[in-house]
Amino acid sequence: MSLQMVSTSSNSSLLQPGFSLLNFDGHVFFFGQKGWPKRSCPTGVFLLDIKQNELKMKPAFFSKDSCYLPPLRYPALCTLRNDGGADEYQYIIHGGKTPNNELSDKIYFMSLVSKTSKKITFQCIEKDLGGDVPEARYGHTINVVHSRGKSMSVLFGGRTYTPLAQRTTEKWNSVVDCLPSVFLIDFEFGCCTSYILPELQDGLSFHVSIARDDTVYILGGHSLQNNTRSPNLYKLKIDLPLGSPAVTCTILPGGISVSSAIVTQISDTEFVLVGGYHSDNQKRLACNTIVLEDSKIDIVESVSPEWTPDIKHCRMWFGCDMGRGSILLGIPGANKQIIPDANYFYILRCKGAEEDKEEELITQICSQTSSEDPGDTAALEDSEEFCFSAEANSFDADDADTYNEDDEEDESETGYWITCCASCNIDINTWVPFYSTELNKPAMILCSSGAGHWVHAQCMDLSETILLRLSEANVKYFCNKHVDLNKGLQTPQKVVRLKKPPMKPLRKKKTMTLSTSTKKSFLRRLFE
Repeated sequence: MSLQMVSTSSNSSLLQPGFSLLNFDGHVFFFGQKGWPKRSCPTGVFLLDIKQNELKMKPAFFSKDSCYLPPLRYPALCTLRNDGGADEYQYIIHGGKTPNNELSDKIYFMSLVSKTSKKITFQCIEKDLGGDVPEARYGHTINVVHSRGKSMSVLFGGRTYTPLAQRTTEKWNSVVDCLPSVFLIDFEFGCCTSYILPELQDGLSFHVSIARDDTVYILGGHSLQNNTRSPNLYKLKIDLPLGSPAVTCTILPGGISVSSAIVTQISDTEFVLVGGYHSDNQKRLACNTIVLEDSKIDIVESVSPEWTPDIKHCRMWFGCDMGRGSILLGIPGANKQIIPDANYFYILRCKGAEEDKEEELITQICSQTSSEDPGDTAALEDSEEFCFSAEANSFDADDADTYNEDDEEDESETGYWITCCASCNIDINTWVPFYSTELNKPAMILCSSGAGHWVHAQCMDLSETILLRLSEANVKYFCNKHVDLNKGLQTPQKVVRLKKPPMKPLRKKKTMTLSTSTKKSFLRRLFE
């Protein structure tokens, strides 16, 4: 293994836990940012360009027939190869968190349409499912299995919000473990079936799952209910006959008690397990090699890389599999630097130089993007999103060294995507900036009617000059619906001016003009 540090741009503070990386033909793409996509990259998908130990990001585009894909944090994803050719594949993306801190239950297929030196285009399609549809969640995994010439996806684990009927004011956005159900998804027919297995008693999240042929191995993971990291190694075997599928679970020895670990594939049958946490405050610096052959799995400890002192002493770390035996790792920067919330990044290459060549990935692998969500119990988190753009400094980043899920509540701004009036035309999928002050959200203004409510400035037909003046001045504003009801409040009262009497002009003094003889006569009398 080799560890190499990479430098980033001034926007490195945006590289936070929760991101995902997609590998298409050796090119790595970033997906999932902390805020809504900027105008510089409306899709929120970036190409990671690493040259001469410098990390840069280039925006990618979506085709016209693509659906809208919000930036999702902590989703489950894996690759699905097409039957027509082994070289063609696409990514399955399910669940995750939106920047509004809402959970998604949707599932997307992302494939590469075209790639040139100047433009990369993806196609994103949303899939509709029927049957036992998995609820919205994050921190789970999804894999693809093959049996008897058929293929299905296996979804397991994750966390979700407490049901509305059970929420309290103090813990409105508290999370709970999802039920330990196994979901089989048939994308050909768009149906989903859930299975409850007696071996799976506790819900798990931020675990590792590896699939080969008709078997899925589940390793580690954290249970909120028991606040434990499972030492069990589960083996799920899926049989796909002509009738109903059969799912069996076996508990194997040799598991590892770890959460938020990262797994990368280095050969057809060999994987490397890196990182994660033993407990809330203890990182796992050891590495393991996982070998899958026939129906057996062997997990042995391997030689760890020479970790830097910064990595050894930091409280948290995060990262994601880049594909082809490489992992991108991040640690929080020191508080004394100019940008206090910036992070440092490393690339860990798990394959030797003689093995560093293109290989066909036969085994379908799905590993949660190294993310430990603290919820209400843990103090560490591992996995968030990346974003580099010209306008990236406008994003807010949480303190990386003391990351807590409660901090994410500051990002909730659902009011921007409301229907403010009957003629409101602001749509999250089609909205484009209208005012020069808008970046990634529509301009809004508060109507003072009653308790007050927000409306879009564009829907109210406000000019930019009036919008700026109302924003700067401390005056009341009433929307088009309430302006007639509040004319008395909106129109300033007339001021009665006091009438003052005009001042009388001063009279001019009359001057007399004396003749010369009169002047002489006056002077004689004066000196006599």
